[in-house]
Amino acid sequence: MPALVSDVLEGSIAEELEIEAGDILLSIDGETMQDMIDYKFMCASEFLTVEVQKQNGEIEEIELEKDFDEDLGIVFESAVFDKVKPCLNNCIFCFVNQQPDGLRDTLYVKDDDYRLSYLQGTYITTTNLKDNDKERIARLHLGPFYISVHTTNPELRVKMLRNPNAGKIMDNLRWFRDNEIPFHAQIVLCPEYNDGKELERTLKDLSTLGDALLSVAIVPVGITQFRSDIDLKTVDSEVAKRTIEISSKYKNVYCSDEFFLLSGMDIPASEYYGNFSQLDDGVGSLRTIMDDFDRLNLPEKIDKHLSICFACSVAAQKAFDYISAGLNKIKNLNCIVKPVKSTYWGKNITVAGLITSEDLINTIKDVDADYIVVPSIMLKPYTNLFLDGNSLDYVKEKTGKNIFVTKNNYSVCEVVDLICENIS
Repeated sequence: MPALVSDVLEGSIAEELEIEAGDILLSIDGETMQDMIDYKFMCASEFLTVEVQKQNGEIEEIELEKDFDEDLGIVFESAVFDKVKPCLNNCIFCFVNQQPDGLRDTLYVKDDDYRLSYLQGTYITTTNLKDNDKERIARLHLGPFYISVHTTNPELRVKMLRNPNAGKIMDNLRWFRDNEIPFHAQIVLCPEYNDGKELERTLKDLSTLGDALLSVAIVPVGITQFRSDIDLKTVDSEVAKRTIEISSKYKNVYCSDEFFLLSGMDIPASEYYGNFSQLDDGVGSLRTIMDDFDRLNLPEKIDKHLSICFACSVAAQKAFDYISAGLNKIKNLNCIVKPVKSTYWGKNITVAGLITSEDLINTIKDVDADYIVVPSIMLKPYTNLFLDGNSLDYVKEKTGKNIFVTKNNYSVCEVVDLICENIS
């Protein structure tokens, strides 16, 4: 996998050098790169010689001068230029194994690559972390990383990940600590496996790792209707309440929003979430969007009638009910909330990132509103494609609706701007 250019930022050095999408960056100062980590380190210089292979096969060598910390403005097709390190586990809760055939090819890729963890915040299990990987991490002092722990019980972790190397998790975490490499941890809670007393054990073990451990996110196992090879239980109200109680005894341990929804408890105040370091894991996302809404200056009225429908995930309905109630205080504005239920994955899947185009269509096709508001997280990054491969234009064609996609998934300021356009 070469360092293939997918885009060039407007006004950047790369644009000035006429580097284009489809070109390949072969080397910097004569050194080849294996990933974006190499690229970032090699670019930290005032004088560079870059070797670029054009789409026609021609190779150009370009000398350039820039500020020390100035980026070239190249967007690459992938963050790694060699082969992605594959996941060698067969976790009992693996979501990839719970998907049907026919989805985008990228959805079936199982990576466990420390470089993607550092660069993009994806989770690794450390089961395929080699000595040379550790040497590079320590030498470059990379971090923070995101590590899927699940349990610190060696036998139980081997059973859950179905990998004999999985039992070495505490040895690996202590290596991160001893080398002053910070990391975040994740626990996918599977009832009757790593909950209750096992969760107590895990959190107690993790608490011995000191400041290297930045946070722990606990998320409920997600089970689709396509799961057939193992009997897993979902998190119910009782398990959710017990998990919240256990986690509250430990510093920097946070339950995802779903635990509070399942338990019937209110979403905690912002103080609970610390610095919101695990938002992408659904830890504090509802509180973030509600707090953001509370800070907005809303008009008392708009000049003409406007109707808006929030097509959100089932998990986010509570937050959007709150937001909709606030917006409905604006004269001439009518807001409703339509949570999109997943008939595709099954009732246990309630997050926006897994909503398919067909489930969205079925939810909004009979809604009477000027705008249907959906979050960008429903779409593949940098595209207008849903999980099932259908496009946003396809949804518009099938429903005849005017769909407004918000770029910021943790804010409704774009929607308020849309509303304020109706003030003369």
